[in-house]
Amino acid sequence: MGDILKTLSGINYWDSAPNFDLGYKRTGYIRRIEKDLGNKLIKVIVGQRRAGKSYIVRQLMHRLINERNVAPVNVFYLNKEMFEFEDIQTAADLSDIINLFEEKYSPKGKLYIFIDEIQNISNWEKIIVSLAQHPVKQYELFITGSNSRILSSELATFLSGRYLLTEVFPFSYKEFLEYKSLENNKGNLIKYMSTSALPEIFNLEHIETRRHYFQSLKDTILLKDIMQRHQIRDNVLLEDIFLFLLHNVGNMTSVPSIVKYYKSKKRKADYSTISSYISYMEEAFMIHTAPRYSLKTKELLSGEKKYFINDLGFRNYLYPQLIEETGAILENLVFMHLKIKGMEIKLGYDSNFEVDFISKNDIETNYIQVSYVMPTQKTIDREFGALEKIDDNFPKYVVSMDDLLINSQKGIIHQQVWNYIYNLCD
Repeated sequence: MGDILKTLSGINYWDSAPNFDLGYKRTGYIRRIEKDLGNKLIKVIVGQRRAGKSYIVRQLMHRLINERNVAPVNVFYLNKEMFEFEDIQTAADLSDIINLFEEKYSPKGKLYIFIDEIQNISNWEKIIVSLAQHPVKQYELFITGSNSRILSSELATFLSGRYLLTEVFPFSYKEFLEYKSLENNKGNLIKYMSTSALPEIFNLEHIETRRHYFQSLKDTILLKDIMQRHQIRDNVLLEDIFLFLLHNVGNMTSVPSIVKYYKSKKRKADYSTISSYISYMEEAFMIHTAPRYSLKTKELLSGEKKYFINDLGFRNYLYPQLIEETGAILENLVFMHLKIKGMEIKLGYDSNFEVDFISKNDIETNYIQVSYVMPTQKTIDREFGALEKIDDNFPKYVVSMDDLLINSQKGIIHQQVWNYIYNLCD
């Protein structure tokens, strides 16, 4: 453990400031996490691989030391993705290295502990809960993970409600513009939707390099985060289902319809297998789902739902033949920006009409129709007409790529997509 502690000192501030690349400052996430400082609740930061969780952790540590005057020896950081820390396999190993650190550096007062990709430590929850609830010493815990096994029921079981959750997404449109020093306009929205929002991609100039990047990322998530974890043997079916969902972004889809599709192709794929594979992709943050919601009975409807991709780079670089489906891509963009804002999203359904999204949080409810363009009065009537049938006073929006705005009808607001998603996020 002594050698590991020596290696740890090179990525911590204990002896000297590490040469960290802090990257683009994602101030929205930093503000959200900082407002929850100063208690025993465990700060859990989750999200897809390479979405930028580690950068946010480094930015938090830097701010604690340089702006909140926390002593450097009071901040402990371990990145379990680094090969150098392969020997830290269990909760007992983690406990040992933290104890060794405290013996050597003797931090006074609260110790801030950051563990990156904690799912790679078995029984991690035992030491994390023990430290967070220590009766004498003061610890504030921050953990990150790329798998929602530390997000959903298991996390609730492990931590017994003693946590606060932050989900990190790829760059929002607004972050993309700020990072690239671009103005908010239609042309730059098209650039954004034609590439990827993962931070590392902006440093890769060539299309072929970006394609290799996404091939590697897809393989890592499917093979390491899903196949190995769940002991899946049929990697071909797993990847084919991922491709099927990419191809059907923005379309109503159900597991039985996917089973039927594969049966028509004479492929073995039962309901349980497909349902499990899809849930594993959700766990790894590759995809998100939106259920149908009855506008009449105010109940969630089982069966069909829509699937959306966490980052469009998977489509744009691995399956470029799919990128012509502009309407689906726009729906995906709006959906993801509503997610980034922290909204709960459902699909509005009535026997006579449908609404693309109902977004809701503790403060507001909105109805949103997404359209590529509205070149005819018939299209305008269809998009506005669905919202006109909803009899309440919550805000209603039609968002599209049209160059000209249509005058509001019955309180329904028409916005261009680039302005709508720009204003959604911090």
